Amino acid sequence: MTLNLSQSAYHELIYESEQNQPTPDTSDGFDVTYQYPVRLGNGYTQYIDLRAGLDLHIANYQLYEELITKSSDREHQIEYTFELSGVKAGSYGFFGSGLAPGENLEYSPLQPVTWVSVHVEPELFCQWFGNMGELPANLQPLIRKSDQKYYERHGKTTPAMQMALQQLLGCPYQGNTKRVYLESKVWELMALQVDQFLEIQTVETTSKSLNAEDIERIHYASEILLTRLDQPPSLMELARMVGINDNKLKVGFKQVFETTVFGYLHDCRMERSRQMLAAGRLTVTEAAKAVGFANRGYFAASFRRKFGVNPGIYLNDKRQKLKNSV
Repeated sequence: MTLNLSQSAYHELIYESEQNQPTPDTSDGFDVTYQYPVRLGNGYTQYIDLRAGLDLHIANYQLYEELITKSSDREHQIEYTFELSGVKAGSYGFFGSGLAPGENLEYSPLQPVTWVSVHVEPELFCQWFGNMGELPANLQPLIRKSDQKYYERHGKTTPAMQMALQQLLGCPYQGNTKRVYLESKVWELMALQVDQFLEIQTVETTSKSLNAEDIERIHYASEILLTRLDQPPSLMELARMVGINDNKLKVGFKQVFETTVFGYLHDCRMERSRQMLAAGRLTVTEAAKAVGFANRGYFAASFRRKFGVNPGIYLNDKRQKLKNSV
């Protein structure tokens, strides 16, 4: 069975029901937890008022049945939401201020849902990221009028974001120290979101200026990296070698190969080392050195992250298979 509710009715169930009185943290009056409505499921939603114009929401619940909420067009603050569990785990949404169009949102009862969401008033955002409250031109698309559709982006949570989220959820403090700590993590996550926004703006601007010759030079740069895995040139050196400025190389590389110059180099090193180990002629130390790793421990950790197995075990397995095939 599917339950259909308007967004206002859904929020009323969570925050205003007489059977769902909030439970304030006795040491933190700004931190209030609501039991999730028993009619809908089990769990909680937590509301933390960090300062005027800035609040943090944390939720952890599981529905009894499928739920669809329906919203109308509404004015929207700046917001970001990280999905920590459920069908959208590992993803985020980043939204500017302006008009949020009405929509239907579907929630599944199959898995527990955990998310962290932050809402920021545009005026406070401008104070933090602007100069005397005035946003620089490259951030102004995040602030729109109430009759203009807001900026919206969805993506995968990065390792830096995951670390900040873990620290936020594991806050070891109480009282005002807790509030200051949580606010620092909220702004850290916002800075990571803004950094991605600016990077995307730069990529979009640069991609428009990339011509066939630029793309050819970027491919030439990738070939140079492949021939110098053990001693790669710096970004500035590589740019000079192919005759392109370093910013265009960096942004263009991401457009052409969908990764950074370093990410491309790292992936090539890992794949080359895997091929060497698969041939069974080199030791782990020799393979690591051949692709530019001076530290065997760092190489082993990188290999495990990339291929899911320790390089020593991978090498022994390949040697055994080669021996059996003779």
